[in-house]
This record gives sequence, C-alpha cells and structure tokens, in this order.
Amino acid sequence: MDYVKRAETIEMAFSNDVEQTVKTIIDNVKENGDQAVKEYEKSFGNSDRPVRVSAEEIENCLQTLPEDVKVLIDRVVDRVSEFAKAQLDCLSPFEKDFGEGIRMGHRIIPIEKVGAYIPGGRFPLLSSGPMVVAPARVAGAKQIVACSPANYKGGIHPAVLYGLVRSGATDIFAIGGAQAIAGMAYGTESIPEVDIIAGPGNMYVAEAKRQVFGKVGIDLIAGPSEVMVFADETATPRKIAADLLAQAEHDPFARAILITTSRLVAESTLQEVTSILQTFSTSSPAHESWKSRGEIICVESLQEGMDICNEYAIEHLHLHAKNSSELVKELYNYGSLFIGEDSSVVFSDKVSGTNHTLPTQRAARYTGGLWVGSYVKILTHQEIKGQGVQFLGAHTEAQSEIEGLEGHKLSATIRIN
Repeated sequence: MDYVKRAETIEMAFSNDVEQTVKTIIDNVKENGDQAVKEYEKSFGNSDRPVRVSAEEIENCLQTLPEDVKVLIDRVVDRVSEFAKAQLDCLSPFEKDFGEGIRMGHRIIPIEKVGAYIPGGRFPLLSSGPMVVAPARVAGAKQIVACSPANYKGGIHPAVLYGLVRSGATDIFAIGGAQAIAGMAYGTESIPEVDIIAGPGNMYVAEAKRQVFGKVGIDLIAGPSEVMVFADETATPRKIAADLLAQAEHDPFARAILITTSRLVAESTLQEVTSILQTFSTSSPAHESWKSRGEIICVESLQEGMDICNEYAIEHLHLHAKNSSELVKELYNYGSLFIGEDSSVVFSDKVSGTNHTLPTQRAARYTGGLWVGSYVKILTHQEIKGQGVQFLGAHTEAQSEIEGLEGHKLSATIRIN
C-alpha cells in the first residue's frame, strides 16, 4: 500500500464543549418546553417565528414553488417510496409449530410516532425530506413530526417544505439543532413527543440524538459524508475525480478516498481533482475537505484493495473496475454500494430510490443505513399448550434448580402434571 496523497487529519476535532452544550439545551427544553425552544431559535438562528408551520403558511409558501421543481420532488418521493415498499414486502410475519404444543412467531408492527430531522445546511437539499419521511409513511407510522431550521426568509425553504408535505409529514416545525431533537424526544406544549428520531444533521444534532437515545429510538449517528472509489487500470480519472469531489463538497470534514491498483490512474486522478477544484467556488467545502481529509492509495492487487475497503467500512463505496459485479461478493462493510463507474453516488443522493442516510465513521461494520425497517418493530409471540407445557416446564424446572431461581422454578412446577 502506497499513498499518492495522504490525509492531513483523520479524526474530527470537535470541541469538548459540544457534549455539555447539548446537555444544557436538552435539560432546558425538558424543563421549559416551548419557551426554551424559542429562546434557542432566537439565539442560534435569529428566528422569533412560531415554531409550528401552519396549514396557511404551507399553502402560501408552496404557491411560490415552480411546477418544474415540484415535478422533480414528486419523482424523488415516488422512487424512494417505491423502493421502501419493495423492502417492506420482503419482511413477513410468521407463525409455526416448534414441537407439539409449542407455537411461536412474530408480527411486524409500525412505530406509531416518528420524528424526522431535516437539516438546513448550506443549500436546500430536495431529497433529504423524502429520504427520512417517505419510508416512515410506507412503514405505516400514524404520526410523522418533521423539524427543519427556519433559515430561508424566516421559514423552511419551499422545496424542502413541499418534500415534507408530499412525503407524508403530519406535523411540521420550523426549528433546528439540538433544541429540535430535544423537543421531539421529550415533547413541549407545541411539539408532540415521538418514539423514534431519524435523519442526519450537524455535530450538535448528532450529539443530541446520542444523548436522547434510550428515551427514544434513533436511526443512527450519520455524517459527515464519506466516499471511497475502488478503481483498476480501466477506470476514467476524470469520472473518479468528479465522484470524489461530489461528496467532498458536502462538508469540510467529508472524506473522499481513492483506492486503485494503477499508479497511472492514481496520479491522473490527482491532477484531475486539482484541475476541477480550480473551477469550484472558493467558498466550497470541497477545498478544505480534499486538502485535509482526501486520500489516494495505490495497492498491489484487487484483493489488497478489497481488504482495505472492508477495513474502512465507508459510507459510499463506488467500484470503478472492468469486472465490478464480480467484486461484490468480497465486499461486506459499506453503507451503500455502487457497482460500475456510471453508477454514480449522486444518483442515490438525489433520486434513484435507495436511502442516502447511511452509516459513517466505520459504523457500517455493524449497521446499514436508514430504511423502511427502521420504522417497524419485529415483535415475537408464543402459545404453549398441552405436551409443550410439560416439555418446556420440565426443562425450566431443572434449569431453575441449577440457577437457584425459586420463582422461576415455581412458575414452571405449578404447570407440570
């Protein structure tokens, strides 16, 4: 393994004050409800508007949205929903006998109240709302509470708002940050308390989700964006460079990495990245992201490259190789896989249908991304009769005797003939 370009830093150096700041916000919202939320909105976002987005505001706001933009968002909602429905169809309840008098199974039950956090960010991301909200609606959630910062003319951007409405959000609030997470987790006079919170956000949102986990469920701690391109000698350096920079522009802390078996591809890609960056706005996060966290690594074989891919457990893994589909069976740690150089990550970011809320910072070792299954519970059940009672009762009685659990033994003994 040889570095053509090595990252200046790998770990994100967040302030130690973030944890305490978030804790203070959560405690304040728990204690003071709407008043605390409004104070933080004024302090952090310079917003003093009502926290709830009214039906009248929604109607007036959406009238300003061009029809061609609505068509784009409709397509995103439909495709994300269609993919989520296909995933849900793969989940089946069952019930079967596991011996005489022993019948067991499970049911698939939607989570009733979902909290969806939609980041404001530097740009209005049209797909973020549908990615978080539409799968919850497909899963069968009864209430979907959506929060997004009021950072566009004193409210939520019309395109983001339309995506939330079209995806099935039942309650929409123009609030952001840790105060939004706290509001959904504990409830306020205006904000309904939810059962699970999903969606990406900045470091304060991520930390808030971590702190409220247990009180509510969460999907995962996601972000900043990551991409790894795995390429052989047939890859096109300009396409690789474009794919790397597409993710690098999300955040200064984003990671963009090339693993390749070809020194020529490595060096040519570095030249292409340098050239393309000169055309980007000087304010683009891609400059800092590539400078400090971008990497290009040469490997001696496809196997070595795949081993590195599995070790990094990256969010987006994109294969630029002549036999990309043949490599899939050797890859198992990634948030989402993109097979072939034209299967661009940005298609998934926007509209293909797979979810773009994915595990980062090596979390792909133990979890996948947000999906319709994030919004359902698999609940087991059993019915024990006749001979099943005698068989399981005798076993439980004997095991409880060894364990010294008198109550367990009694509960079994009184059921044995």
